[in-house]
Amino acid sequence: MAADRPIDEPLLELQGLEVHFPIRRGIVDSLVGRIRLVVHAVDGIDLTLHRGEVLALVGESGSGKTTTGRVVVKLTRQTAGRIVFEGTDVSDTWGTRALRDYRRRIQIIFQDPYETLNPKQTIHDFVAEPLVVNGIGTAEEREAKVVAALESAGLRPASDFLPRYPHELSGGQRQRVVIAGALVMDPEVIVADEPVSMLDVSIRTELLRLMLDLRVERGLTYLFITHDLSLAWVIADRIAVMYLGKIMEIGPAEKVIRSPRNPYTQALVSVSPSPDPPTAGTRAKRTILEGETPDAAFIPTGCRFHPRCPVAFDRCSVEEPPLFDLGGGQAAACWLAEPQAVTSSASPAEPAAAAKIVTQEPAL
Repeated sequence: MAADRPIDEPLLELQGLEVHFPIRRGIVDSLVGRIRLVVHAVDGIDLTLHRGEVLALVGESGSGKTTTGRVVVKLTRQTAGRIVFEGTDVSDTWGTRALRDYRRRIQIIFQDPYETLNPKQTIHDFVAEPLVVNGIGTAEEREAKVVAALESAGLRPASDFLPRYPHELSGGQRQRVVIAGALVMDPEVIVADEPVSMLDVSIRTELLRLMLDLRVERGLTYLFITHDLSLAWVIADRIAVMYLGKIMEIGPAEKVIRSPRNPYTQALVSVSPSPDPPTAGTRAKRTILEGETPDAAFIPTGCRFHPRCPVAFDRCSVEEPPLFDLGGGQAAACWLAEPQAVTSSASPAEPAAAAKIVTQEPAL
């Protein structure tokens, strides 16, 4: 069983993954041969998902998190790079029986249960549909799996929900049905794309607890996509921070939150709720970044975060830093995090810090 295998066993690997979307241009541009622009949604990332872990992918809207998740479940084609699942290259697995088998093992939970559910389908038909499409089991066996999936998702007794339609359920119940629709295939990996962002705070806690319990009961592995760093800290074993299609920092959740080494991660941590109150007589400081995320069709040269970075210096605008291994499983893409960096490298950053960073004290 999957649950019996070691948590450090590589299950899914993304190697040099790129996803570029061409921008459609007018007929005149095509005739005169103007350069074709592309959106760099994901721009060359390496990511390993270990069996049994929860890996959180965190970042602002437009950072490439959802696109990465869609590539993992093969709803979006990669432009370049490899996808390796259990040691087998599945990058070019499209339109074959192998793709169907792959998708049975890797399921996705979308952000919006209102859009995921078909208002014309009963809950029974929605959860049973993957089994019917894949020809799994007899009618009796499918019925048993549907009931088991619904009850595993916390909808008990399942008989009360089978004949209902989505509009007869609350938001939390709808998302539980979506979870049941993923569980019914007995997957090994679940890509959870902002699964609780549209729910009330009280319901979020219940669903997060449910997902963690299912991880133990069913031996699940999660790629958990969220913009909420504090939520990632609670639920994840490791956190990967994305910005403009690149991974800026990755490591154990505790290390990334307690000792962030990339300025972008530091800014996200500074505005996240913290269980540690400031010392008496002081207020928590927040780093408010100026400006908007650059257009993914026009990636800045050098470090792509440098136009908004409070500690950028000359090298940042001309040379893109790699992910430096910082030990303990943590890595950060920043020249100031380079293990061989000398202290004097940081001195040019001081004027930039004063100009670009805004420290805001939260209201009482």
